[in-house]
Amino acid sequence: MAEQVALGIDVGGTNVKVAFVKEDGTVLAQGSIPTDPERGPEQFATGVAEYAKALADDHRLPWESVFGAGVGLAGFLDVEKGWIEESVNLHWYDVPMGELLEKALGKPVRMDNDANVAALGEVWLGAGRSSRTALCITLGTGVGAGIVIDGRIHRGVSTMAGEIGHIQIKNDGELCNCGHRGCLETLSSATALVRHAKEAGLVGQSGDLTAKEVFDLADAGNTVAQSVVADMIRWLALGISVGANLLNPDVIVIAGGVVNAGDSLIEPLRAAFQEEALLRVARACNIVPATLGSQAGVLGAARLVFQ
Repeated sequence: MAEQVALGIDVGGTNVKVAFVKEDGTVLAQGSIPTDPERGPEQFATGVAEYAKALADDHRLPWESVFGAGVGLAGFLDVEKGWIEESVNLHWYDVPMGELLEKALGKPVRMDNDANVAALGEVWLGAGRSSRTALCITLGTGVGAGIVIDGRIHRGVSTMAGEIGHIQIKNDGELCNCGHRGCLETLSSATALVRHAKEAGLVGQSGDLTAKEVFDLADAGNTVAQSVVADMIRWLALGISVGANLLNPDVIVIAGGVVNAGDSLIEPLRAAFQEEALLRVARACNIVPATLGSQAGVLGAARLVFQ
């Protein structure tokens, strides 16, 4: 009998990553195709299935060995029904994506939010391995989080657990996309860091300013950049401490492109967190950078199947 394999599918706004993964985390084959959400959900599902089957054929993986598919995507989901209620990035609303993919693949499908599957990937094979309670923070356009307890995603009653980016921590802060003011992601996302750096007069060396350039300027001794970075880390530590005081995690994994700043982010964040969180919470918790990078989502999606 052929060894059982899970198909992981990570749906991004630009590309869809696909990987065939064994239960020990070994990746047997992987690739990606453009998302092209404009073609509509039905054609999307058909296209992903056709690509996955072709990839399996190219690597001589028997389709019967694939016993299910896991899918991660951004949006508000009904996980039990496999339903996309709203995906702003894809411009899809009220879509039975689980059903469409099951029909196209001929396999059972499990779905979850992209932040959740990335967190599950990091706990399974990455920086959160062996943790009991993990809070995985992604710093990007916004600030997202996934919560994994005893190896399984904690979703909450309406799958909204982990919306740490919308904790309001500055009463007179900027207006957030959610409609509230002073949310964490208006202060500590990569987008917010760049916006505040531009407001302070910083410019990019070649084209638009990036979060990495802001950290590089700070490391090089630019006092304006240092001030912007320090503010971002202070607010981030405050927001994370709220989540940590609630969950009492043993690890907080920081993911997203900003993690490339390395110790320039992690070390001061650890120090600020020690000041903000309850002492017993802070002592028991380690803040670490994610290690799986762009692979976290597709691996976490595969893990959904094995669970």
